[in-house]
Amino acid sequence: MFGLDLSFIWAGIIAFAVLVYVILDGFDLGIGILFPFAHDEGERDVMMNSVAPVWDGNETWLVLGGGGLFAVFPLAYAVVMPALYAPIIVMLLALIFRGVAFEYRWRTRRWKRVWDFGFFGGSVAAALAQGVALGALVQGIAVQDRAYAGGWWDWLTAFSLLTGVALLIGYALLGATWLNLKLQGRIQQHMRALARPAALATLAMLGLVSILTPLQDPTYAARWFRWPSALYSVAVPALVLATAWRLWRGLGRGEELAPFLCALGLFVWAYIGIGISFYPMIVPPSLGIAEAAAPDESLRFALVGTAVLIPIILAYTAYAYWVFRGKIRPEEGYH
Repeated sequence: MFGLDLSFIWAGIIAFAVLVYVILDGFDLGIGILFPFAHDEGERDVMMNSVAPVWDGNETWLVLGGGGLFAVFPLAYAVVMPALYAPIIVMLLALIFRGVAFEYRWRTRRWKRVWDFGFFGGSVAAALAQGVALGALVQGIAVQDRAYAGGWWDWLTAFSLLTGVALLIGYALLGATWLNLKLQGRIQQHMRALARPAALATLAMLGLVSILTPLQDPTYAARWFRWPSALYSVAVPALVLATAWRLWRGLGRGEELAPFLCALGLFVWAYIGIGISFYPMIVPPSLGIAEAAAPDESLRFALVGTAVLIPIILAYTAYAYWVFRGKIRPEEGYH
């Protein structure tokens, strides 16, 4: 009986890994997106210092999600990759270039502005590529005879560009609320001020994408507007609005932790909404979780290692954030 559910257990693990990547690396990318809004080089330095101890570890979850998809859902991987080659390659190159810029900007003065632009450009390109890939997946991937049946440019549509911009703005909100949490003084006030329009824009984008998503496939509309699944179409937006209200209130009262947690909450509710639309598909509109999974023997073997690996990753991630908790001071770094 346990074997019958292995594919859905693995779908949950991969979904969890992707969500953790988005909420952890999201504020990291958001800092790069906000780089042009910094007043001077000192502010950019302290912005980067706020994520220096944790930024590379955040991407562990991206590796886990992508590697897990390849290992346990090979058919889904074989369909998704040809459909999304362009945005995925752009994302990976942007993350690589962004990582190089992160390290090199500290080791030069003459080229520091160039690497600042590289950090900003890599962050923007990675965020846009992730959002475009998500939009292309939501609008559906053509599958015929268990293979990708679409064209090279099918991923590029008005809807996928919209989701790309929406994710870019959402990451900027995460970055602003993270900096409000970690910094102090003038730059903290500046980032708190930037978080308010970013919150409004994120909420507007969430609403627009939510309205357009049911139009991408009749299955989405059926799940959201037919009883009893219609309950979700009320519950999720209500949670989004309540979280957005708490975020706005926290920013107005000068709070630090609550706005960041609420910004993360917006991403969690949006992710749950996407999951409701997809389930039980792994590649909409026609490739199901069970159909795309590897044999149960492979799933069981991989699950043993993953059951050991994920708690270790969670433990060292939590430990890193705990060790480097507290405010960042420009003259001292972390404390």
